[in-house]
Amino acid sequence: MEKNELLKVALKALDDKKAVDLEVIKVRDITVLTDYFVICTGSSTTHVKTLADEVDVKVKEALGEDPAHREGYDGGRWILLDYGEVLVHVFSRDCREFYKLERLWADGETIDISDILEGEDQ
Repeated sequence: MEKNELLKVALKALDDKKAVDLEVIKVRDITVLTDYFVICTGSSTTHVKTLADEVDVKVKEALGEDPAHREGYDGGRWILLDYGEVLVHVFSRDCREFYKLERLWADGETIDISDILEGEDQ
């Protein structure tokens, strides 16, 4: 499986379910944890869970992959899906503002995802 495929599938799933402030940070060159952080916000705990569920289902359908680890689902305020090369963070608005992962990982490269999302519609 190509890691960029997983990234594309996850982004498309989140976009389809109306994730807010969808971002990707490439951290491959600054940490061994993962290659990419996908970060987005849901409008409610139900929406946060729906976004995480959609990524889970779409990645499984398209690539046959399950996350190696899931965290935070019961609370629905910050759900982490760990796919190894891609970590998907789905936040409630207040949690995203509090933890500010974009600031913590500011040394990473913010990826322009518009081409990825537009390319999926073609």
